[in-house]
Amino acid sequence: MKIDILLGLQWGDEGKGKVVDVLTSKYDVIARFQGGPNAGHSLEFNGIRHVLHIIPSGIFHKEKMNIIGNGVVIDPIIFEEEIDALIAMGLNPTENLQISKKAHLIMPTHKLLDAAYEAKKGKSKIGSTLKGIGPTYTDKTARTGLRICDLESPNFEEKYQNLINQHKEILDQYHFDYSEVLPELDKKWKAALSTVRKFKFIDSEYEIYDYLQEEKTILAEGAQGTLLDLEFGAYPFVTSSNTIAAGAFTGLGLDPHYAGKVIGIVKAYCTRVGSGPFPTELFDQTGEQLRAQGNEFGATTGRPRRCGWLDLVALKYALMINGVTDIALTKADVMDNFDSINICTAYKVNGELTSRMPTASDAVIEPVYTTLPGWKEDISKCKTYDELPQVFKDYIAFIEKETNTKVSIVSVGPDRDATIFRD
Repeated sequence: MKIDILLGLQWGDEGKGKVVDVLTSKYDVIARFQGGPNAGHSLEFNGIRHVLHIIPSGIFHKEKMNIIGNGVVIDPIIFEEEIDALIAMGLNPTENLQISKKAHLIMPTHKLLDAAYEAKKGKSKIGSTLKGIGPTYTDKTARTGLRICDLESPNFEEKYQNLINQHKEILDQYHFDYSEVLPELDKKWKAALSTVRKFKFIDSEYEIYDYLQEEKTILAEGAQGTLLDLEFGAYPFVTSSNTIAAGAFTGLGLDPHYAGKVIGIVKAYCTRVGSGPFPTELFDQTGEQLRAQGNEFGATTGRPRRCGWLDLVALKYALMINGVTDIALTKADVMDNFDSINICTAYKVNGELTSRMPTASDAVIEPVYTTLPGWKEDISKCKTYDELPQVFKDYIAFIEKETNTKVSIVSVGPDRDATIFRD
Protein backbone atom coordinates (compact mmCIF):
# COMPACT_ATOMS: atom_id res chain seq x y z
CA MET A 1 0.00 0.00 0.00
CA LYS A 2 1.23 3.49 -0.90
CA ILE A 3 0.50 6.91 0.57
CA ASP A 4 -0.56 9.68 -1.81
CA ILE A 5 0.56 13.28 -1.28
CA LEU A 6 -1.43 16.39 -2.11
CA LEU A 7 0.18 19.82 -2.11
CA GLY A 8 0.15 23.26 -3.69
CA LEU A 9 2.49 24.06 -6.59
CA GLN A 10 2.39 27.86 -6.41
CA TRP A 11 2.47 30.40 -3.56
CA GLY A 12 -0.43 28.83 -1.69
CA ASP A 13 -4.17 29.50 -1.96
CA GLU A 14 -4.44 27.05 -4.88
CA GLY A 15 -7.58 25.36 -3.57
CA LYS A 16 -6.05 22.45 -1.65
CA GLY A 17 -8.85 22.34 0.92
CA LYS A 18 -11.55 21.77 -1.67
CA VAL A 19 -9.58 19.11 -3.53
CA VAL A 20 -8.77 17.22 -0.31
CA ASP A 21 -12.43 17.33 0.66
CA VAL A 22 -13.46 15.99 -2.75
CA LEU A 23 -10.82 13.24 -2.70
CA THR A 24 -11.44 12.17 0.90
CA SER A 25 -14.06 9.62 -0.16
CA LYS A 26 -11.25 7.68 -1.85
CA TYR A 27 -9.11 7.45 1.32
CA ASP A 28 -9.36 6.05 4.83
CA VAL A 29 -6.99 8.54 6.48
CA ILE A 30 -6.15 12.22 5.85
CA ALA A 31 -2.90 13.36 7.49
CA ARG A 32 -1.67 16.98 7.59
CA PHE A 33 2.14 17.07 7.51
CA GLN A 34 3.34 20.69 8.00
CA GLY A 35 2.43 24.31 8.61
CA GLY A 36 -0.01 25.78 11.09
CA PRO A 37 -2.69 28.45 11.32
CA ASN A 38 -0.88 30.53 8.69
CA ALA A 39 -2.66 28.23 6.23
CA GLY A 40 -6.31 28.67 5.34
CA HIS A 41 -7.95 25.79 3.50
CA SER A 42 -11.36 26.81 2.15
CA LEU A 43 -14.07 24.27 1.43
CA GLU A 44 -17.59 24.87 0.14
CA PHE A 45 -20.56 22.55 0.08
CA ASN A 46 -24.31 22.97 0.43
CA GLY A 47 -23.76 26.66 -0.33
CA ILE A 48 -21.72 27.19 2.85
CA ARG A 49 -18.02 28.15 2.92
CA HIS A 50 -15.80 26.64 5.61
CA VAL A 51 -12.20 27.60 6.42
CA LEU A 52 -9.79 25.29 8.23
CA HIS A 53 -6.37 26.39 9.49
CA ILE A 54 -4.95 23.47 11.47
CA ILE A 55 -7.39 20.60 11.13
CA PRO A 56 -7.07 18.32 8.06
CA SER A 57 -9.60 18.97 5.30
CA GLY A 58 -11.12 15.49 5.54
CA ILE A 59 -12.75 16.28 8.88
CA PHE A 60 -16.23 16.76 7.38
CA HIS A 61 -16.33 13.06 6.46
CA LYS A 62 -17.28 11.43 9.77
CA GLU A 63 -16.13 7.95 8.77
CA LYS A 64 -12.58 9.07 7.86
CA MET A 65 -9.68 9.39 10.32
CA ASN A 66 -7.80 12.71 10.32
CA ILE A 67 -4.29 13.12 11.78
CA ILE A 68 -2.38 16.28 12.67
CA GLY A 69 1.20 15.18 12.08
CA ASN A 70 4.42 15.94 13.91
CA GLY A 71 5.42 18.55 11.32
CA VAL A 72 2.46 20.78 12.18
CA VAL A 73 2.53 23.61 14.75
CA ILE A 74 -0.67 24.11 16.76
CA ASP A 75 -2.15 27.24 18.30
CA PRO A 76 -4.57 25.98 20.99
CA ILE A 77 -6.75 29.10 20.72
CA ILE A 78 -7.29 28.77 16.96
CA PHE A 79 -7.64 25.01 17.31
CA GLU A 80 -10.43 25.49 19.85
CA GLU A 81 -12.22 27.96 17.57
CA GLU A 82 -12.15 25.44 14.71
CA ILE A 83 -13.40 22.63 16.94
CA ASP A 84 -16.25 24.78 18.27
CA ALA A 85 -17.30 25.60 14.69
CA LEU A 86 -17.31 21.89 13.77
CA ILE A 87 -19.36 20.98 16.83
CA ALA A 88 -21.85 23.73 15.94
CA MET A 89 -22.33 21.93 12.61
CA GLY A 90 -23.26 18.73 14.42
CA LEU A 91 -19.88 17.02 14.02
CA ASN A 92 -17.99 15.22 16.78
CA PRO A 93 -14.32 15.71 15.84
CA THR A 94 -13.01 13.85 18.91
CA GLU A 95 -14.09 10.68 17.10
CA ASN A 96 -12.12 11.16 13.88
CA LEU A 97 -9.23 13.51 14.72
CA GLN A 98 -5.94 12.55 16.37
CA ILE A 99 -2.86 14.64 17.17
CA SER A 100 0.80 13.65 17.02
CA LYS A 101 2.56 13.84 20.36
CA LYS A 102 5.51 15.39 18.53
CA ALA A 103 3.57 18.35 17.06
CA HIS A 104 4.80 21.67 18.50
CA LEU A 105 2.69 24.22 20.36
CA ILE A 106 2.45 27.87 19.33
CA MET A 107 2.66 29.85 22.57
CA PRO A 108 1.22 33.33 23.22
CA THR A 109 4.68 34.89 23.12
CA HIS A 110 5.43 33.31 19.75
CA LYS A 111 2.84 35.64 18.21
CA LEU A 112 4.38 38.63 19.98
CA LEU A 113 7.85 37.66 18.81
CA ASP A 114 6.51 37.36 15.26
CA ALA A 115 5.16 40.93 15.47
CA ALA A 116 8.39 42.25 17.00
CA TYR A 117 10.60 40.63 14.34
CA GLU A 118 8.41 41.84 11.48
CA ALA A 119 8.28 45.41 12.84
CA LYS A 120 12.07 45.45 13.15
CA LYS A 121 12.48 44.54 9.46
CA GLY A 122 10.67 47.70 8.35
CA LYS A 123 10.55 47.90 4.55
CA SER A 124 12.29 44.50 4.34
CA LYS A 125 9.44 42.65 6.05
CA ILE A 126 8.52 39.31 4.51
CA GLY A 127 4.75 39.62 4.94
CA SER A 128 4.34 37.26 7.88
CA THR A 129 0.79 36.28 8.89
CA LEU A 130 1.85 37.12 12.49
CA LYS A 131 0.48 33.79 13.72
CA GLY A 132 3.71 32.88 15.51
CA ILE A 133 4.70 30.25 12.98
CA GLY A 134 8.32 31.31 12.40
CA PRO A 135 9.22 31.73 16.10
CA THR A 136 7.65 28.35 16.90
CA TYR A 137 9.70 26.57 14.25
CA THR A 138 12.74 28.54 15.47
CA ASP A 139 12.27 27.12 18.97
CA LYS A 140 11.77 23.68 17.46
CA THR A 141 15.12 23.96 15.67
CA ALA A 142 16.76 25.40 18.80
CA ARG A 143 15.40 22.42 20.77
CA THR A 144 13.61 24.62 23.28
CA GLY A 145 10.01 24.27 22.05
CA LEU A 146 7.00 22.70 23.74
CA ARG A 147 5.27 19.72 22.15
CA ILE A 148 1.87 18.12 22.54
CA CYS A 149 3.45 15.36 24.66
CA ASP A 150 4.54 18.03 27.17
CA LEU A 151 0.86 18.55 28.04
CA GLU A 152 1.05 15.13 29.73
CA SER A 153 4.14 16.05 31.74
CA PRO A 154 3.83 16.82 35.47
CA ASN A 155 6.39 19.59 34.87
CA PHE A 156 4.43 21.25 32.06
CA GLU A 157 3.79 24.52 33.91
CA GLU A 158 7.48 24.87 34.74
CA LYS A 159 8.51 24.19 31.13
CA TYR A 160 5.92 26.64 29.89
CA GLN A 161 6.97 29.45 32.23
CA ASN A 162 10.67 28.97 31.50
CA LEU A 163 10.06 29.42 27.77
CA ILE A 164 7.74 32.38 28.35
CA ASN A 165 10.50 34.06 30.36
CA GLN A 166 13.03 33.44 27.58
CA HIS A 167 10.67 35.06 25.11
CA LYS A 168 10.12 38.04 27.38
CA GLU A 169 13.88 38.66 27.47
CA ILE A 170 13.96 38.77 23.67
CA LEU A 171 10.90 41.05 23.50
CA ASP A 172 12.58 43.40 25.97
CA GLN A 173 15.61 43.59 23.69
CA TYR A 174 13.30 44.62 20.85
CA HIS A 175 11.63 47.20 23.14
CA PHE A 176 8.31 45.49 22.45
CA ASP A 177 5.66 46.28 25.08
CA TYR A 178 3.76 43.10 25.97
CA SER A 179 2.56 44.16 29.43
CA GLU A 180 -1.08 44.70 28.47
CA VAL A 181 -1.68 42.06 25.82
CA LEU A 182 0.22 39.05 27.22
CA PRO A 183 -1.89 38.40 30.37
CA GLU A 184 -5.08 38.09 28.33
CA LEU A 185 -3.39 35.96 25.67
CA ASP A 186 -1.94 33.73 28.37
CA LYS A 187 -5.36 33.28 29.98
CA LYS A 188 -7.08 32.37 26.69
CA TRP A 189 -4.23 30.03 25.69
CA LYS A 190 -4.35 28.02 28.91
CA ALA A 191 -8.14 27.83 28.79
CA ALA A 192 -7.98 26.46 25.22
CA LEU A 193 -5.75 23.60 26.35
CA SER A 194 -8.83 21.94 27.85
CA THR A 195 -10.14 21.46 24.30
CA VAL A 196 -6.80 20.14 23.00
CA ARG A 197 -6.65 17.59 25.84
CA LYS A 198 -9.98 16.07 24.74
CA PHE A 199 -8.27 14.53 21.72
CA LYS A 200 -6.23 11.39 21.46
CA PHE A 201 -2.48 12.05 21.37
CA ILE A 202 -0.67 9.48 19.23
CA ASP A 203 2.76 8.43 18.05
CA SER A 204 1.67 9.24 14.51
CA GLU A 205 4.59 7.48 12.82
CA TYR A 206 3.58 4.17 14.42
CA GLU A 207 -0.11 4.72 13.74
CA ILE A 208 0.44 5.56 10.07
CA TYR A 209 2.74 2.56 9.67
CA ASP A 210 0.06 0.31 11.19
CA TYR A 211 -2.56 1.78 8.85
CA LEU A 212 -0.34 0.95 5.89
CA GLN A 213 0.11 -2.65 7.09
CA GLU A 214 -3.68 -2.87 7.33
CA GLU A 215 -3.79 -1.67 3.69
CA LYS A 216 -5.61 1.53 4.61
CA THR A 217 -5.47 4.27 1.98
CA ILE A 218 -3.80 7.49 3.19
CA LEU A 219 -3.64 11.01 1.77
CA ALA A 220 -0.94 13.36 3.11
CA GLU A 221 -2.17 16.96 3.02
CA GLY A 222 0.26 19.86 2.66
CA ALA A 223 -0.24 23.54 3.45
CA GLN A 224 0.95 26.80 1.81
CA GLY A 225 2.65 26.14 -1.56
CA THR A 226 5.84 24.77 -3.10
CA LEU A 227 7.19 28.24 -3.92
CA LEU A 228 7.05 29.12 -0.21
CA ASP A 229 9.21 26.15 0.79
CA LEU A 230 11.95 27.02 3.27
CA GLU A 231 14.64 25.47 1.05
CA PHE A 232 13.32 25.95 -2.48
CA GLY A 233 11.17 29.07 -2.33
CA ALA A 234 12.38 32.63 -3.00
CA TYR A 235 14.31 32.91 0.28
CA PRO A 236 13.83 34.81 2.58
CA PHE A 237 10.24 35.37 1.39
CA VAL A 238 9.23 31.86 2.41
CA THR A 239 7.43 30.01 5.18
CA SER A 240 9.21 28.17 7.99
CA SER A 241 8.61 24.56 6.96
CA ASN A 242 9.06 22.22 4.02
CA THR A 243 5.96 22.49 1.88
CA ILE A 244 7.20 20.09 -0.81
CA ALA A 245 6.48 16.36 -1.13
CA ALA A 246 9.66 15.47 0.76
CA GLY A 247 8.19 17.30 3.76
CA ALA A 248 5.49 14.63 4.03
CA PHE A 249 8.08 12.03 4.99
CA THR A 250 9.59 14.06 7.83
CA GLY A 251 6.26 15.66 8.76
CA LEU A 252 4.59 12.29 9.31
CA GLY A 253 7.51 9.93 9.95
CA LEU A 254 7.13 8.09 6.65
CA ASP A 255 9.44 5.69 4.89
CA PRO A 256 9.92 7.24 1.40
CA HIS A 257 9.37 3.94 -0.39
CA TYR A 258 5.68 4.20 0.55
CA ALA A 259 5.24 7.20 -1.78
CA GLY A 260 2.40 6.81 -4.25
CA LYS A 261 0.79 9.54 -6.33
CA VAL A 262 1.79 13.17 -5.88
CA ILE A 263 -1.19 15.37 -6.70
CA GLY A 264 -0.22 18.99 -7.34
CA ILE A 265 -2.82 21.76 -7.10
CA VAL A 266 -2.46 24.56 -9.66
CA LYS A 267 -4.63 27.66 -9.91
CA ALA A 268 -5.35 28.65 -13.52
CA TYR A 269 -3.64 31.96 -12.73
CA CYS A 270 -1.23 32.91 -9.94
CA THR A 271 -1.73 34.69 -6.62
CA ARG A 272 0.51 35.59 -3.75
CA VAL A 273 0.01 37.10 -0.29
CA GLY A 274 2.82 39.09 1.32
CA SER A 275 6.16 40.23 0.00
CA GLY A 276 8.53 38.51 -2.40
CA PRO A 277 9.12 37.95 -6.13
CA PHE A 278 6.09 37.46 -8.38
CA PRO A 279 7.24 37.64 -12.04
CA THR A 280 3.78 37.58 -13.67
CA GLU A 281 2.06 39.96 -11.24
CA LEU A 282 -0.45 42.29 -12.87
CA PHE A 283 -0.84 45.87 -11.71
CA ASP A 284 -3.57 46.80 -14.17
CA GLN A 285 -7.31 46.31 -14.61
CA THR A 286 -6.77 42.66 -15.52
CA GLY A 287 -5.21 42.03 -12.14
CA GLU A 288 -8.12 43.78 -10.45
CA GLN A 289 -10.56 41.69 -12.47
CA LEU A 290 -8.88 38.44 -11.38
CA ARG A 291 -8.95 39.57 -7.75
CA ALA A 292 -12.61 40.56 -7.86
CA GLN A 293 -13.91 37.56 -9.80
CA GLY A 294 -11.74 35.10 -7.90
CA ASN A 295 -12.53 36.64 -4.49
CA GLU A 296 -8.80 36.74 -3.90
CA PHE A 297 -8.55 37.72 -0.27
CA GLY A 298 -6.55 35.66 2.23
CA ALA A 299 -8.58 33.04 4.14
CA THR A 300 -6.23 33.52 7.10
CA THR A 301 -5.38 37.24 6.97
CA GLY A 302 -8.13 38.76 4.83
CA ARG A 303 -5.43 40.61 2.90
CA PRO A 304 -6.02 41.18 -0.84
CA ARG A 305 -3.91 38.76 -2.84
CA ARG A 306 -1.55 39.86 -5.55
CA CYS A 307 -2.75 38.41 -8.88
CA GLY A 308 -1.04 37.52 -12.14
CA TRP A 309 -0.94 35.16 -15.11
CA LEU A 310 -0.09 31.47 -14.89
CA ASP A 311 3.70 30.98 -14.67
CA LEU A 312 4.89 27.75 -16.34
CA VAL A 313 8.55 28.34 -15.48
CA ALA A 314 7.69 28.28 -11.79
CA LEU A 315 5.20 25.46 -12.30
CA LYS A 316 7.67 23.19 -14.08
CA TYR A 317 10.16 23.82 -11.28
CA ALA A 318 7.52 22.79 -8.72
CA LEU A 319 6.60 19.69 -10.74
CA MET A 320 10.25 18.67 -10.89
CA ILE A 321 11.12 18.93 -7.20
CA ASN A 322 7.87 17.29 -6.09
CA GLY A 323 7.74 14.43 -8.58
CA VAL A 324 4.14 15.35 -9.40
CA THR A 325 2.14 12.62 -11.13
CA ASP A 326 -1.20 14.44 -11.48
CA ILE A 327 -2.26 18.10 -11.74
CA ALA A 328 -5.51 19.38 -10.27
CA LEU A 329 -6.39 22.64 -12.06
CA THR A 330 -8.55 25.03 -10.03
CA LYS A 331 -10.44 28.32 -10.49
CA ALA A 332 -10.40 28.29 -14.29
CA ASP A 333 -14.01 29.53 -14.11
CA VAL A 334 -12.66 32.84 -12.83
CA MET A 335 -11.35 33.53 -16.36
CA ASP A 336 -14.60 32.77 -18.22
CA ASN A 337 -14.91 36.36 -19.46
CA PHE A 338 -11.41 36.97 -20.80
CA ASP A 339 -10.95 37.54 -24.53
CA SER A 340 -7.39 36.25 -24.36
CA ILE A 341 -5.19 34.65 -21.71
CA ASN A 342 -1.45 34.97 -21.24
CA ILE A 343 0.75 32.14 -19.98
CA CYS A 344 4.37 32.74 -19.02
CA THR A 345 6.57 30.18 -20.82
CA ALA A 346 10.04 31.63 -20.21
CA TYR A 347 11.93 34.35 -18.30
CA LYS A 348 14.38 36.99 -19.36
CA VAL A 349 16.79 37.42 -16.44
CA ASN A 350 19.18 40.32 -16.89
CA GLY A 351 18.37 40.18 -20.61
CA GLU A 352 19.14 36.45 -20.96
CA LEU A 353 16.36 34.03 -21.95
CA THR A 354 15.99 31.11 -19.53
CA SER A 355 13.55 28.38 -18.52
CA ARG A 356 15.00 28.11 -15.01
CA MET A 357 13.97 29.76 -11.75
CA PRO A 358 16.71 32.12 -10.50
CA THR A 359 17.98 31.51 -6.98
CA ALA A 360 18.41 35.16 -6.02
CA SER A 361 15.15 36.67 -4.81
CA ASP A 362 16.16 40.09 -6.12
CA ALA A 363 16.81 38.94 -9.70
CA VAL A 364 15.26 41.18 -12.34
CA ILE A 365 12.80 38.94 -14.19
CA GLU A 366 10.86 39.78 -17.36
CA PRO A 367 8.19 37.18 -18.17
CA VAL A 368 7.88 35.94 -21.75
CA TYR A 369 4.26 35.20 -22.63
CA THR A 370 2.34 32.97 -25.00
CA THR A 371 -1.16 34.29 -25.68
CA LEU A 372 -4.09 31.89 -25.96
CA PRO A 373 -7.72 32.67 -26.83
CA GLY A 374 -10.22 32.86 -23.96
CA TRP A 375 -13.14 30.43 -23.95
CA LYS A 376 -15.74 33.16 -23.25
CA GLU A 377 -18.22 30.63 -21.82
CA ASP A 378 -19.55 29.79 -18.37
CA ILE A 379 -17.85 26.52 -17.48
CA SER A 380 -19.16 26.40 -13.90
CA LYS A 381 -22.19 24.32 -14.92
CA CYS A 382 -20.16 21.67 -16.76
CA LYS A 383 -20.31 18.23 -15.12
CA THR A 384 -18.11 16.23 -17.49
CA TYR A 385 -14.95 16.90 -19.46
CA ASP A 386 -16.84 16.49 -22.74
CA GLU A 387 -19.13 19.39 -21.80
CA LEU A 388 -16.21 21.83 -21.51
CA PRO A 389 -15.69 24.22 -24.44
CA GLN A 390 -13.01 23.15 -26.93
CA VAL A 391 -11.02 26.36 -26.38
CA PHE A 392 -10.73 25.53 -22.69
CA LYS A 393 -9.68 21.96 -23.54
CA ASP A 394 -7.00 23.46 -25.80
CA TYR A 395 -5.83 25.56 -22.85
CA ILE A 396 -5.50 22.40 -20.74
CA ALA A 397 -3.74 20.58 -23.59
CA PHE A 398 -1.22 23.45 -23.82
CA ILE A 399 -0.41 23.12 -20.10
CA GLU A 400 -0.06 19.34 -20.39
CA LYS A 401 2.25 19.59 -23.41
CA GLU A 402 4.46 22.23 -21.76
CA THR A 403 4.69 20.39 -18.43
CA ASN A 404 4.48 16.78 -19.65
CA THR A 405 2.03 16.15 -16.79
CA LYS A 406 -1.64 15.17 -17.00
CA VAL A 407 -4.36 17.47 -15.70
CA SER A 408 -6.44 14.77 -13.98
CA ILE A 409 -8.81 16.99 -12.02
CA VAL A 410 -10.53 20.20 -13.14
CA SER A 411 -12.33 22.40 -10.62
CA VAL A 412 -14.92 24.69 -12.25
CA GLY A 413 -16.35 26.29 -9.09
CA PRO A 414 -15.95 26.48 -5.32
CA ASP A 415 -18.52 23.82 -4.39
CA ARG A 416 -17.34 20.23 -3.94
CA ASP A 417 -19.75 19.14 -6.72
CA ALA A 418 -18.09 21.50 -9.23
CA THR A 419 -15.27 19.04 -9.87
CA ILE A 420 -14.49 17.07 -13.01
CA PHE A 421 -12.36 13.90 -12.93
CA ARG A 422 -10.75 12.93 -16.22
CA ASP A 423 -9.91 9.33 -15.24
